[in-house]
Amino acid sequence: MAERNEMSGMNDNGPAGKPEMPTTYDPKQAEQRWYKYWLDGRYFEAGKRPDAPTFTIVIPPPNVTGMLHIGHALDSTLQDILIRAKRMQGFDTLWLPGMDHAGIATQTKVEQKLREEGKSRYDLGREKFLEQVWNWKGQYAQTIRDQWAKMGLSLDYSRERFTLDEGLSKAVREVFVRLYDKGLIYRGKKIINWDPAARTALSDIEVEYKEIQGSLYHLQYPLKEGGGYITVATTRPETMLGDTAVAVHPEDERYKHLIGQHLVLPIIGREIPIIADEYVEKEFGSGAVKITPAHDPNDFEVGQRHNLPQIIVMDETGTMNAEAGPYAGLDRSECRKRIVKDLQDQGVCVKIEEHVHQVGHSERSGAVVEPYLSTQWFVAMKPLAERAIEAQKSGSGVQFVPDRFEKIYLHWIENVRDWCISRQLWWGHRIPAWYCESCGEMHVSREDLSSCPSCGSGELRRDEDVLDTWFSSALWPFSTLGWPDETEDMDRFYPTSVLVTGYDIIYFWVARMIFTALEFTDKIPFKDVLIHGLVRDAEGRKMSKSLGNGVDPFEVIEKYGADAMRFMLSTGCTPGQDLRFRWEKVEQARNFANKIWNASRFALMNLEGVSAADIDIKVPLGTADKWILHRLNETVREVTRLIDSYEFGETGRVLYNFIWDDLCDWYIEFAKLSLYGDNADAKRATQSVLAYVLDRTQRLIHPFMPFISEEIWQHLPHEGETITTASWPVYETALESPEALREMELLMDMIRSVRNIRAEVNVPMSKKVELLVNAAGAEELAILQRNEEFIQRFCGTSKLELGQGISAPDKAMTAIVTGAELYLPLAGLIDISQEITRLEKELQTLTSEVERVEKKLANEGFVAKAPAKVIEEERAKMKDYADKRDKVVARIAELRG
Repeated sequence: MAERNEMSGMNDNGPAGKPEMPTTYDPKQAEQRWYKYWLDGRYFEAGKRPDAPTFTIVIPPPNVTGMLHIGHALDSTLQDILIRAKRMQGFDTLWLPGMDHAGIATQTKVEQKLREEGKSRYDLGREKFLEQVWNWKGQYAQTIRDQWAKMGLSLDYSRERFTLDEGLSKAVREVFVRLYDKGLIYRGKKIINWDPAARTALSDIEVEYKEIQGSLYHLQYPLKEGGGYITVATTRPETMLGDTAVAVHPEDERYKHLIGQHLVLPIIGREIPIIADEYVEKEFGSGAVKITPAHDPNDFEVGQRHNLPQIIVMDETGTMNAEAGPYAGLDRSECRKRIVKDLQDQGVCVKIEEHVHQVGHSERSGAVVEPYLSTQWFVAMKPLAERAIEAQKSGSGVQFVPDRFEKIYLHWIENVRDWCISRQLWWGHRIPAWYCESCGEMHVSREDLSSCPSCGSGELRRDEDVLDTWFSSALWPFSTLGWPDETEDMDRFYPTSVLVTGYDIIYFWVARMIFTALEFTDKIPFKDVLIHGLVRDAEGRKMSKSLGNGVDPFEVIEKYGADAMRFMLSTGCTPGQDLRFRWEKVEQARNFANKIWNASRFALMNLEGVSAADIDIKVPLGTADKWILHRLNETVREVTRLIDSYEFGETGRVLYNFIWDDLCDWYIEFAKLSLYGDNADAKRATQSVLAYVLDRTQRLIHPFMPFISEEIWQHLPHEGETITTASWPVYETALESPEALREMELLMDMIRSVRNIRAEVNVPMSKKVELLVNAAGAEELAILQRNEEFIQRFCGTSKLELGQGISAPDKAMTAIVTGAELYLPLAGLIDISQEITRLEKELQTLTSEVERVEKKLANEGFVAKAPAKVIEEERAKMKDYADKRDKVVARIAELRG
């Protein structure tokens, strides 16, 4: 490792040739350098701790369609925090990277590129077109890797996978064949989502519903005999050409006598029956609905029950076909205009109402999605769902965080429908089915077939379709580890530990991974599912191209550095909730990084000559030293607990408060007295504590801010090659010091109070003041006497009097803290009436607090349910507030007297 240590300018004992850190932190320079250092050192690779427990995450694979967005940045950062923390805690961690071929999304992008060149995929042919897509994949896969690097993700690139690589293709075929052999994959004719522009079936997730201002057309279908008609309403009059019945509710008195009779379909003249079905809502509209089995999913189900014909009236491009009679050859939208005019001319269209409704659009092409009767491949989901439901309800399923998402998951799998898995694309896993032209048999096989297993003929035609992208994605947690082969990685790292993903794909991906994992591995694929929300703009709107409110994460990194972006995203989110992106929050995170840098730089200036071996915190320590170790200890415990609970927002708050307030604003200021003093032992003790606390602080912040923490840690006295593999701090009972905590709280309260008074009467710190402190008891007085030097330094006193029974002098500012009363004689600098006004405001605040706590303790429900410790704390608060109030009352009376 000598080469890397030379590169970083460090050795194992501390600064080597760099006694001071640069004045300012340069994220660009540090980020590139440290990421290369980590990769060269292979610190992210799993399998180096064979005896350690494992912690595994497989990255939700981004599509190879372009740039990563701010949502990817959030998702990836949360995973990296977990992996980095667990790696430091001694786990054998695997964070497996990979990408998704993203069938239709990628093919659409490449076809768009071809159109710009005046070509189509059909001009190239399947083989040449796929060469173009593989070239695209190579280009964008590298772009994604570069973006992962910019975000500082600690991925094990040696195990990177792609959903179309050889191993995953083997897993896909194995799953397809096994499900087919069990009768759970079948080929059939059903209504599916059809994209007439891309000419393929779509998954539900690829359909975007948009609110459209349309029309509701009321049509009169005449009875075949006896005169009269039935009125139906539709938003899509062009589909009436495929009507094969009109349905009414069997209990609807208006139509009971007509059930079984026939209507004449306008324009076409086809006779269609009137049928009874409970699907119809009597109270809605006219109580009669047209049934078009080939162009509506609900109508398809009705048609199945009543054995109705299925008439398709348009082709795969959305053009009306021969079944459309006089409208054959028209585009579906043009057909609508023509048929409405003709129906109006014939007196059939009796009313047109404005109607706002949700219309499905293809996420990829933007075309209006057509519910379309088509022969496709399907997975029978009910048998797979039953096992997943049983696992979840028995307590052996996955743990959702937050747990409310379990209900959403269960509701979906309990009502799951068969899954259309075939796509009319060229990019993807081609369906492993062959059709014999000689004997007509179909064969599904793990291996490519060259002759028919039934008749031996070589005239085989392979199915042209590919599988839905989600089919291969559903196998991701175990196919990436080598399944169906028995591999060391599969044995060691499966099931995975946690899946981190957004709530928008619980149905489409999370549920399918659980189904397939239980079916093929007999285990749940991950123990926990951490659900996060979407990243929205500052106004809470979804980011989109149309609104122009998207945020490029790499623009954020360019401006503020990766650490600032990571800290803002991870600490600004709550599990399951959306996050609002605000630039000022990123700036605050950058300022926090600068605060850490400046504090560390100050420390290094005072640690010259100190090595890791010199650090000893077991020597006699001062109050401030004991206090900061106590607070560090509490922070270690809280940060560890909160990360394990996925409460990253709270973790950020705890870290921020400790580093900014306790360490930087208080301890470093207190430490200066020892560092600059004449007591050599006290100086050495403070140096040890300062080095120790800063080292542990960098380790705690490292999962959130990996680059700056590594840069600082390498400058500090340390042992080891990199902070990425340094041990995680643990809570140590020996560092507990409640006495130091009490002392420092009294001192800090006093210092804050004196500084507040100074600010209130506009007395700068450069002007010395007289301070009298009336201690509440002997114990408090002893604390004050032990820390007299601190009080003088930080209160800026010319004269300090400590004691018990000290009376408030005339014309003095006062402050009440827990354990003492403070008096600042400020003759000539204070207006007595102003001081009375100030005390009256303080009295109002204290009185409100007393009343609030009294009300809380008078609440029988609170007292009955709250733990005894909490009740005791509330009573202590009330006594403290009441004591302070009484002293303020006395002081007001004194000033007025």
